[in-house]
Amino acid sequence: MTASDSGPGIKRRITMDYDGNLRMYSLNAANGNWTVTGEALLQMCYVHGLCGKNGICEYSQGFRCNCPPGYEMTDPKNWGKGCRPTFSVNCGQPQEDFTFIKIPHGDFYGFDLTSNKSISFEECMQICLDSCLCLSFTYKAGEGLCYTKDRLYNGQVYPYFPGDNYIKLPKKVTSTSSASRNSSLTCSPKNAKVMLVSKDAYMKNSDNINWLYFYIFAAILGAVELLFIMTGWYFLFKMHNIAKSMEEGYKMITSQFRRFTYRELVEATGKFKEELGKGGSGTVYRGILGDKKVVAIKKLTEVRQGEEEFWAEVTLIGRINHINLVRMWGFCSEGKHRLLVYEYVENESLDKYLFSDRRTEKLLSWSHRFKIALGAARGLAYLHHECLEWVVHCDVKPENILLTRDFEAKIADFGLSKLSKRDSPSFSFTHMRGTMGYMAPEWALNLPINAKVDVYSYGVVLLEIVTGKRVSSGIIIDGEEMDFMQFLQELKLMLARGGDLDIVDARLKGHFNHEQATVMVKIAVSCLEERGKRPTMDQIVKDLMVYDDEDTHPAYVL
Repeated sequence: MTASDSGPGIKRRITMDYDGNLRMYSLNAANGNWTVTGEALLQMCYVHGLCGKNGICEYSQGFRCNCPPGYEMTDPKNWGKGCRPTFSVNCGQPQEDFTFIKIPHGDFYGFDLTSNKSISFEECMQICLDSCLCLSFTYKAGEGLCYTKDRLYNGQVYPYFPGDNYIKLPKKVTSTSSASRNSSLTCSPKNAKVMLVSKDAYMKNSDNINWLYFYIFAAILGAVELLFIMTGWYFLFKMHNIAKSMEEGYKMITSQFRRFTYRELVEATGKFKEELGKGGSGTVYRGILGDKKVVAIKKLTEVRQGEEEFWAEVTLIGRINHINLVRMWGFCSEGKHRLLVYEYVENESLDKYLFSDRRTEKLLSWSHRFKIALGAARGLAYLHHECLEWVVHCDVKPENILLTRDFEAKIADFGLSKLSKRDSPSFSFTHMRGTMGYMAPEWALNLPINAKVDVYSYGVVLLEIVTGKRVSSGIIIDGEEMDFMQFLQELKLMLARGGDLDIVDARLKGHFNHEQATVMVKIAVSCLEERGKRPTMDQIVKDLMVYDDEDTHPAYVL
């Protein structure tokens, strides 16, 4: 940030203001007043949450807040409380009961229920109609990008946005409110026009529609709606035959995330026949769901949470979606039975490749090792910095880093994860979490726990990727056995001297990138420093990417 009065001799401060914007203030020594001389965000609508839940921020000679169609201000005196719907929705309502209202150049940032690429407008609309949780969708016509939303936060309208948002509303709401274009259905009376959108077509400009086309359109729409009504009744009749426990699962679908019954998972695993692995928090089994999807099902051995707390936490974790994190498809909570359903990752866990001497075909090449180190860092950086909730894994180790067919790293086992609001400085735990050898010293010292415990664990894993050995339990160098702290001191001396790294896995026979190995060791050593000196996972990703040979990098997925 550069001050408008840049130059020496002026006292300045940077403040995170009440509205979420970061501003620089300069002191006028003559009168003692502070004046704004720089802002992080010049356009206030880019400040997330400024207009509250369901609110839309518009910028025209200053910003203002509005409510989307079908919504009204929650508190007329406080925009921070946002807008509330003037309608209620029943998940059993037929699709033909809904329509969409277009907000030109509008968007609600984040909270994507699904994201799809290269699909038509009609397909995007149908995805939203099919989901009870979908409240609106944003569509970018040029690239065919479709983002369905299950929460409406960070709404904004700006003329250069290359897409439009479509609010999903019951038709009875639009029919009772469409008499006045400047009523609650109008997002911006001056700058935006409200447009009703049908299943098969939508209007680009409702004021210019020829009446003949309007009647033809109405006749076609009537026929289509009749077909939908008949289909809807058939669907409702079928739904009566679905067990109540299954209905509850369908209501929770969020990008295929759902609640399973215990019987379903018993059948999927063949009564828990094929065990994939076992850890401190439970045992993982291979399963096949009714739709033939192969999954990994973790049976938790000890859960201290109540059912509602467990449900809330796993539902939030189920929304987390990143290329370097194992996706959670759902969960089961029935009495004493608590299970988590994850995507199945083909190539087992990292420890099988690093520490197994029996199968030489599992030896990881150097390029795969660096790719795994970077992928794991990206996954943790997403948890620490990108998630709307603050997520700390608490048990980062090779056993919890799974590998895909292409040796992409996917961090697994969120059974030990801890979630908190972003304004919380640390976490409170009733007991220690993690695996000995990978746990940061602050666990034993009874210090407040934050995301830096994952950074420490990642540093240990990074050294194990380089050496191919369990450094967490000591290591042998040149025939001399060292404990972990001795090994760490040797590494610092080695880095200070420069030259060759004689700790790289000997099985590679010298086939490795020296620059990449050096930066990995340097990062690992910095991760194992005192908590205040450790880097963030976001910084680690940046440092590793400088030495990445790949031309493309997978982006974060929200």
